[in-house]
Amino acid sequence: MPVSSVIVKDENRMKHVTIGTAGHVDHGKTALIKALTGIDTDRLKEEKERGISIELGFAYLDLPSGIRAGIVDVPGHERFIKNMLAGVGGIDMVLLVVAADEGVMPQTREHMDIVQILGINCGAVALTKIDLVDEEWLNLVSDEVRGYLETTSLAGAPVVPVSAVSGVGLQELLRVIDGLVQAVRERPSDRPARLAVDRVFTISGFGTVVTGTLVSGTVKEGDTLEILPQGTQARVRSLQVHGTKTQAAQAGRRVAVNLAGVEKQAVRRGDVIATPRAFTPSVLLDVRLFLLAGAKPFKNRGRMRLHIGTAEIMGRAVLLDRDELEPGTSCYAQLVMEEPVVAGRGDRFVLRSVSPVITIGGGVVLSPVARRHKRFKGNVISFLRTLEAGTPQEKVSLYLNASGAPVEIGELTAALGLDLKSVADGVAELSVAGKLRVLTVENQTFVFDAVHYERLKQRVRGLVQAYHEQFPLREGYPKEELRSRLISGIGSRVFQSLLQAMAADGAVELQSQVVAVPGKGGSLSNETLQSLQRAAEIYRQAGCQPPNWPDAASQLGLNAEEAAEFLAYLLRTGVLVKLSEDVCFHREVLAEAEKMIVGALKEREELSLAEVRDLLNTSRKYTLPLLEFLDQRRVTKRVGDKRVLAKKQQGPAAKD
Repeated sequence: MPVSSVIVKDENRMKHVTIGTAGHVDHGKTALIKALTGIDTDRLKEEKERGISIELGFAYLDLPSGIRAGIVDVPGHERFIKNMLAGVGGIDMVLLVVAADEGVMPQTREHMDIVQILGINCGAVALTKIDLVDEEWLNLVSDEVRGYLETTSLAGAPVVPVSAVSGVGLQELLRVIDGLVQAVRERPSDRPARLAVDRVFTISGFGTVVTGTLVSGTVKEGDTLEILPQGTQARVRSLQVHGTKTQAAQAGRRVAVNLAGVEKQAVRRGDVIATPRAFTPSVLLDVRLFLLAGAKPFKNRGRMRLHIGTAEIMGRAVLLDRDELEPGTSCYAQLVMEEPVVAGRGDRFVLRSVSPVITIGGGVVLSPVARRHKRFKGNVISFLRTLEAGTPQEKVSLYLNASGAPVEIGELTAALGLDLKSVADGVAELSVAGKLRVLTVENQTFVFDAVHYERLKQRVRGLVQAYHEQFPLREGYPKEELRSRLISGIGSRVFQSLLQAMAADGAVELQSQVVAVPGKGGSLSNETLQSLQRAAEIYRQAGCQPPNWPDAASQLGLNAEEAAEFLAYLLRTGVLVKLSEDVCFHREVLAEAEKMIVGALKEREELSLAEVRDLLNTSRKYTLPLLEFLDQRRVTKRVGDKRVLAKKQQGPAAKD
């Protein structure tokens, strides 16, 4: 019976923690987890045959406090370090396993190097296989382990002698783990959801299932998530936490997500499933880079293996302020990857050399979507220093300034690696100081750097002013055309909110589909007004035999470009009404013609085309498009070769 089976579980506890094992091969990690939980994490046939872990194993542990912690059991053999790295990225505390008959071994040290690089400073040591050694040897090994830990992030961590065979020490180990779990800082549930995929499989009747630790946010049944870096979307059909179906899963939990409509081949270990549009894959990362004390010097543009989340990607590290990074030191760098990386600000990563494949260092992501930098530039170093150590207000300001476009609050939390309250506080301070503009778009809040906003406002006004000068007969610049010319990357709703802010500032005025400079929209010169009046009079005098527009434009002395603008204006203002591609009537003439036709139909009940032609004293060329226009407006209705009054008549065309 597993030790934890006698503990009462409380599935409603708020704290969600994931524990990861670490340690040398054959030091008893898997046997210890089985003794604690009753779950054998070695599931592969090859693992059973060889007696060592090859792949990641998963279990859960019920603690005395009622908390159920997820467990990631990692392989210890040096050949499977990359599998180990795929499992430790999402853990909150480490259970370092050291066999009492061997003590600290090479993979003990490499695993601990990785633990330190990932910033994990909460953990305990299980000194296993104590039934194989005498008390004197056990004390010597205990002292060795404690001495080694003093040089690591687990300095002072409890060391608990245990035996997975006899059960000695297991209750004490549970008590120690439970105490450490209480102090673990929970992962944020108020940020966008993000899960790094460590396993993909199919279940008959359900389809594709992915598993991983939910690094941030909350995932609910029915949610739509984005699979990155592919950019495809999938619906969450169902969720499980530790084998139990649930409607929602919070950050810190190990989760199995059943994705609807996704083939197994479309997802792989290393991918990320996340809130749509919250994370952007990039081949450039700005980072603080650390080199282990025992590593060789690392030269600028050196090739390396990046391990981040559950992904392993090849790339090069560009050192931004030096030509070579010495062991035991750090610097700002830009990682140039061979494939897109999905990361968040503040994420930890591990670097391994290409050959031989050993752990050499790691670091922290400062900008997950970076621009290419020139080396030895003071402004670049200052920029990265603010990203690394600035206040929330400074980080928000820096990000908005670099973005140059409105940013949604939720995107800021993901991009800056800050909680929603810190971002909101930073936005509030900057808003009061007049350093940003806040835009409300339906239920979302966007913020825009004030300097960029003013520049955009002046550019919008300048473009609209020039548009009025070029096209004096038009009411203003079409909104969508203006958006695509300026910042097509943002949605039309956000752009509309920007225009409303500019209108409130008095820079522009808005009409249904166009933007105008105040007092300029539709403001015409006397000469233009006279030409428009002459054009209208030509069509009014022509009655039901109007000229085609090119002939009328020629009478007015207009060139082709002017003619097009004049016709558009006359049609837009309703002075002329277009009946067909070549036929336009003056609105007064059209209204009178409609009145005559309706009156005649009330007397005769039906009219042929020829009868309408004679009634209006015109030709078939104009009568046919006129009748088709009235049919379309449901003034008349065609029955065979005749026209009758439609049952539902609308008002005269000229009133539109």
